[in-house]
Amino acid sequence: MGKFNFKNEEDFNKIKKEAEDFYKTIGNVKCPYFKGKIAFNAIGLKHLKFKSNQRARTKTDQYSRLKLLKFAPQVLKESHTLQGIWQTKKFEEQKTNGEWKYLMKDVIFYEFITVLDNIRLKVIVKNVIGGEKHFLSVIPYWGIDKKTGQRILHGGNTEEYN
Repeated sequence: MGKFNFKNEEDFNKIKKEAEDFYKTIGNVKCPYFKGKIAFNAIGLKHLKFKSNQRARTKTDQYSRLKLLKFAPQVLKESHTLQGIWQTKKFEEQKTNGEWKYLMKDVIFYEFITVLDNIRLKVIVKNVIGGEKHFLSVIPYWGIDKKTGQRILHGGNTEEYN
């Protein structure tokens, strides 16, 4: 089993606590690509644990993302090149006149892909136009082990996974 596969409840709780504690220490990261700061706010941590407001990610999905979280600030601190961009309009929750409302906004998602410590991953930055750019997610590059059928993270000797 790969080092980013979910093992047991005790291991999950340990990784979750470590990731949450680490996330609180990050604050902002200066990104050379944007020549500015990327916020690590509550939205990013929430997205690692939930797909939407009322739908949690599976523990397996949370586990891999939370375990990879430690690499996200480093990726953004060292990124001079953007690998992908997607612009769309979507409903975003915003507080207006003391009430939470969903408003249609222009949103841009920026994608940074890298290999760190023999692990290939993608970091997503979100920018709701008119707001600050913030970390949204870290996504592992998965493969399937042909011998076991288990989900594995691409890393190390890539010839083994072809």
